[in-house]
Amino acid sequence: MTGEPRFTVVSRLLHWVMAALILAMLFIGIGMVATVSERYQLLVSIHRPLGILILLLVAVRIANRLFNPPPPLPRHLPAWQRLAAKASHLVLYALMLAMPLIGWGMLSAAGYPIVLYGPLHLPPILPHDAALYAALRSAHTLLAYLLFATILAHLGAALMHALIHRDGVFASMASWKRP
Repeated sequence: MTGEPRFTVVSRLLHWVMAALILAMLFIGIGMVATVSERYQLLVSIHRPLGILILLLVAVRIANRLFNPPPPLPRHLPAWQRLAAKASHLVLYALMLAMPLIGWGMLSAAGYPIVLYGPLHLPPILPHDAALYAALRSAHTLLAYLLFATILAHLGAALMHALIHRDGVFASMASWKRP
C-alpha cells in the first residue's frame, strides 16, 4: 500500500471503539454464564445496554462504510487472501448485527424486560415462547464463539500485515499512525 491510503477518521474511530465494546461484551457474556454469584445481575445490567449500543454503532458503521469505502488491498495479495478478507468482514458485520438482535429476541421470548437504563426499556420483538428462547439462547452462544474465532482470525491477519508483510494494511486502520 504505497501512498498510504487510509480509512477515514470516523471509520477508524468506529472500528476501535467497537472492537473494545465487542471484546468487553464477549468477556462479560462469559462471566455471566460462568457465575452464580451476586455479580450476575451487574453483568447482565452492563451486557444488555452494551449490546444495543453495538447494534446502533454497527448500523452507523455500515452507513459509514457505504459512504467511505475501505482503501484497496495491496496488489501483491493472492486472490484467496482477498476473498478471505472480504468474507471475514462480511461475517464480522453479520455477527455484529445478529448477536444483539438474537439477544434482544431471546430476552423477548423469555419474557424478560430489556432494561437499558433505569426506566428505559426496549419493547419485546418476539412473542413469549420457552422453546424459541431455548433455541435463541443456543444460537447466541454458538454465534458468540464464532464471533470470537472470527476476531482472532482478523487479529491474526492484521498482525501478519503489520509484522510480516509491512504493506500498510494495518497502518491504514491504526489511528496512531500518520499518513
